[in-house]
Amino acid sequence: MVERKKLLLRLDPAVYDAVAKWAADDLRSVNAQIEYALRLALRDAGRPPRAQRAAPPTESDTEQDPE
Repeated sequence: MVERKKLLLRLDPAVYDAVAKWAADDLRSVNAQIEYALRLALRDAGRPPRAQRAAPPTESDTEQDPE
């Protein structure tokens, strides 16, 4: 398992409350919700993280190209 980076983050209380509600709605911890939001923002900006955890192959990954 890859070691996680630790980070001290100061948030406006209203921002924290909004993230905490979002996290509860999605059944995630606040920490996991912040990471999720950051990953969405990185993807939308065209800057996905380089090192990603290996995901199980999808159907499109396993389909053979007919030639």
